Amino acid sequence: MLTGEEALRYSRHIKLPGFGTEGQQKLKTARVLIIGVGGLGSPAALYLAAAGVGTIALMDGDKVSLSNLQRQILHTTPDLGRAKTLSASEKLQALNPDICVETIDEMLSPVNAQQTIAAYDFIIDATDSLAAKYLINDTCVALAKPYSHAALLQYEGHLFTYVPGAADLRTIFGVPIWEKEQRTPCRAGEAGGQCSQAGVLGAAAGVLGTLQAAEAIKYITGIGQPFTNRMLTFDALTLAFREIDIK
Repeated sequence: MLTGEEALRYSRHIKLPGFGTEGQQKLKTARVLIIGVGGLGSPAALYLAAAGVGTIALMDGDKVSLSNLQRQILHTTPDLGRAKTLSASEKLQALNPDICVETIDEMLSPVNAQQTIAAYDFIIDATDSLAAKYLINDTCVALAKPYSHAALLQYEGHLFTYVPGAADLRTIFGVPIWEKEQRTPCRAGEAGGQCSQAGVLGAAAGVLGTLQAAEAIKYITGIGQPFTNRMLTFDALTLAFREIDIK
């Protein structure tokens, strides 16, 4: 049940048609894992914390660097050199002390992926690595876990949501190049951080990360329709959104 303080904090949710106290209670008992606490993960985490998601887990093995601050809004200048998970968890707890924030101060890998992802109801892929994105996708498909995928580069990005039975990353983009060539993916180049190579507009990351939070909230509460079997593309230069149906 919601406390009186929670009813006041989330009153704007509760007044929404189709949301109500029942939807807020579902958020309170939900467990969401955010993999990557950077440009996408920061806005996603902030909105999920503000929304009252009961347990938010942050997974990232990086530390805050100066170049992060242009887009990774959970971190501030005094956080330089600190673990991103620690920096982010402090901000989320300050925003909403009633939620539980779990920190996993390591990168997702084939060794820890299944055990980590299995413990949560919804996954947000906020990584900047193609290898990590395929690992998240394949693990979520194997475990029948819903997740939100987003990626961006320079001024553009795209987003879709996977639920069991819907189109996934391999349906849309096919087999990654390192599998075709039967080699191990690396963290640079085609499998590593893309933003450091070509740049990214910070506000564009904010748009997509916020949409990922909306997808998680919709799925947990059962309102609206998840963005499945479709892909949304976004161009910040023209402010154009395009919806692509996936057969």
